[in-house]
Parts: sequence; C-alpha cells; structure tokens
Amino acid sequence: MSMATTRKTILVVDRSADDLRVIDAILTDHHRVRTAQTGGGALAEMRVPPRPDLVLLDVMVPEIDGYEVCRRLKADPATADVPVIFLTAATEAACGVRGLALGGADVVTKPVEPPVVLARVGTHLELSEARRFMHDQIALLDRLVAERTADLVATQDATIYAMASLAETRDHETAHHVRRTQLYVKVLAEALRDHPRFRDTLGGTAIEQLAKSVPLHDIGKVGIPDHILRKPGRLSADEYAWMQRHTRIGRDAIAVAERALGDRRSSFLRFGREVAQSHHERWDGTGYPEGLSGDRIPVAGRLMALADNYDALISRRVYKPAIPHDKVVEMITAQTGTAFDPDVVDAFLTVADRFREIAERYADEGLADGDAS
Repeated sequence: MSMATTRKTILVVDRSADDLRVIDAILTDHHRVRTAQTGGGALAEMRVPPRPDLVLLDVMVPEIDGYEVCRRLKADPATADVPVIFLTAATEAACGVRGLALGGADVVTKPVEPPVVLARVGTHLELSEARRFMHDQIALLDRLVAERTADLVATQDATIYAMASLAETRDHETAHHVRRTQLYVKVLAEALRDHPRFRDTLGGTAIEQLAKSVPLHDIGKVGIPDHILRKPGRLSADEYAWMQRHTRIGRDAIAVAERALGDRRSSFLRFGREVAQSHHERWDGTGYPEGLSGDRIPVAGRLMALADNYDALISRRVYKPAIPHDKVVEMITAQTGTAFDPDVVDAFLTVADRFREIAERYADEGLADGDAS
C-alpha cells in the first residue's frame, strides 16, 4: 500500500519558526502541511477539517507541552488513531522515550535530516492507512456476520414454528398457545435467573435459547392419531396412554437432530428435548412419561409444566370452560410441592400479572373476552 500518489495532511508543531520552515520545505512536495507553534494551537488545528493524518510534535512547545498534547489526542476517540511523531533535540533522548510511553508512534531528532523525516512520515502514514483499512474490513465482516446470523436465526425461528405447527394446527382451539407459553416461560425464567438453584442453568443466553425451544414442546403430537388428538370429549384409559406417547415421540425426534450435530452441542436442541419429554412430569413423581420427581425433572420441563398448565386452565376447551386468572393462580398455588417445584411457584406469583397480560394480548377463541380477568 503506497502513499506516493495520495497527499495527506501533516500538522507540524514546533516552537521554532525556522524549524517549521525547514520541515515544511521537506514535506510540501509530498503532502499538505499545516503548522502550529503552541500546544494550544496544535489542538485547535486538530479540530479544523480536514483533520491532519499525522502530527510531527515538538516536545517543548509552549502553553501546553508536547506530552500533554499527545495525551489529549490519544484520549479523544476522534484523534486517538492519528500517529504522533515526536521531535526532540539529539540531547533529549529521554524525552523521546517518555513520548513513546504516552502513545507516540516514533521519534525524530533535530536537526532533522530530510530522508529520515520523509521515510518516517511515509512509514507511519502507511501503517495508519493499513490499520484503517483493517478496521473497515473487520467492521464490514462484522456486519456481514451479523446479517448472516440474523438470517440464520430468522430461518431457525421460522423452521421451529413450522415444525410446531404440524402439531398445533391440528388443534384449532390453541391458535396462540405456542406464543403464549413461549412468553410465559421466558418471564418465569427471568424471574428465576438469579435464584441459587437456577442461576447455573439460566445464565448467559440460556433463557433466550429456552424460550426459542418452547414451540417444540408438543412436536410429538404429530405421532398421535387424529381420532385421539381431536376427540371432543374425555379420553379413555387406552386413548390417554396413547396421548402420553407424544412426550417420547417429541424427545426422540429432537434427539435425532442432536446426534446429527455430533460434538457441536446445541443448548437450543437440549432445551427442546427436555421440554418435549418432561413438561408433563410432576414434582411429586406422579407425572409422565418417566415419573421423575424433584430436581430430577429438568429445569426446562419444570418451567414448561407450570406455563402449559396455566394456559390450559385459563383457556376454554370443548370439555371445560375457561377459568378466570385469579382462580387459576389459586389452583397452581394449591399444587405447590405436588405438581410444581415450590420455588417455581414462588417465582410465578411474582410475575402472575404478566402472565395475565400475555393471556389477554394473545387471546384466541379458546379464551373468552374477560376470562383472563
């Protein structure tokens, strides 16, 4: 990368008018030269467009010395990347070292030698240009990665909802069930983020990944026959046993995807598998499909169990009316330690009003007007 065909702006700061004339004569055929004889003048020149691309700075300029000028330039994001080459007398070697420690790029001793000045200025202009080029390329790559990541996330979200709809659209009474439960779980997880029992599971990006996985909780319903899934009344014992299989069907389907990833672990798929398998487990061990109890139930399943139960109770079904929000809160509280983790219920009680807001905002035909109140 050559600066030969590009005229840059050089600010020369020196207390000596003679030294300024000498350096100007050296540089003027190659660059645009501006001058200042004081530190204050130098800082003022840095604010005049076009901003200088490099500063040749005498250590001993009056008003504000060269060290303080350099310190201020490096402290200002607008000028921090402008190279500063200190000008010192041959007897002031220690001054040059101090200048470098403050962020100076180089030191040129006076009286200056034209080839040295031209070489040092050219080198640092090229280095500065290269740094700007790399910065621009990194910024461009960051934008491209962000755009590509956003595309992948959008594609992933669309795919998740498409998969979930295979099961959910078969049940016309739960049009917004997926969205509601997704938001319930996110609110509940945020309420538990700093709880000692949950912080390890819900730290970092876990809540985002967990919420993203919620639509997969009933994906296993694709394997349930329509005459059972859409039966307008209560299920027989055999039909109920068939319905329970959706937890294992969903778990196994997601496990296939996990195995395809191999060592590239996916917290999203892990949460998806856990919510699919364990959202019907109960804290006291009387749930299905494995009869897990207590902390053996994955956190994702415990949160989903409460969210799913709340939504089922507050929504109208062909076999039951919608239950008002306050009554649902009482019913869930009554199942503390039996159906639900006590700490999860405690968190739910702190955000119950937000559950109500979500239910009202995303109400469908299964939730009559006023039923959430």
